[in-house]
Amino acid sequence: MNDCIAVNIQDMLKAIGEKKLSKLLSDFSCPLNREVEDFVRNKSIDFAQRKLSITYLVMKRTNEDKNILVGIYTLSHKAIEITNSNISNTTRKKLLRYATLDKDTNKYNISAFLIAQFGKNNAVPKKYSITGNELMDLTFELLKHVQYCVGGGVVYLDCENMVKILDFYQNGCNRFKIFGERESDVDRKTYLQLLRFF
Repeated sequence: MNDCIAVNIQDMLKAIGEKKLSKLLSDFSCPLNREVEDFVRNKSIDFAQRKLSITYLVMKRTNEDKNILVGIYTLSHKAIEITNSNISNTTRKKLLRYATLDKDTNKYNISAFLIAQFGKNNAVPKKYSITGNELMDLTFELLKHVQYCVGGGVVYLDCENMVKILDFYQNGCNRFKIFGERESDVDRKTYLQLLRFF
């Protein structure tokens, strides 16, 4: 993993310009999650320019001394509500460090980091690919730096209710826990919400 570097999309935009960056992003392929693929190709630059979220491009150097895009993650910061009855006592105790319980609604109100998009680029040769755990480690390297600068300690994400995806997020390396669900306004799908303390 030490041969990978995460580059802020805004820095890449300054370095190579919007036309070349759009070309680089147009080659991103994530057939298992077309939403991630569409976001990277068509929305990531705009979202960064409007400061809605920032995408990090994970680059790896090839044997031919060329940098290739092997994965991405997109971060944002949002306020969320966590229903008190949906969480364990251990999670409840940890949440109290970062949130307050609204006794009227029985929900914790918390400001948290959001992993809005997360995916590997399936267009790269297998010998240069990155694992999901390596990509998550890079994501948390940045989150820990941000935490050092501004505080916080909770990150969350939404994912489809699929065994393989849940196994990945809940494995011993990533340690996310389900705290709720939400329905998408766009496709009316129900997504699980997972959180992790760090």
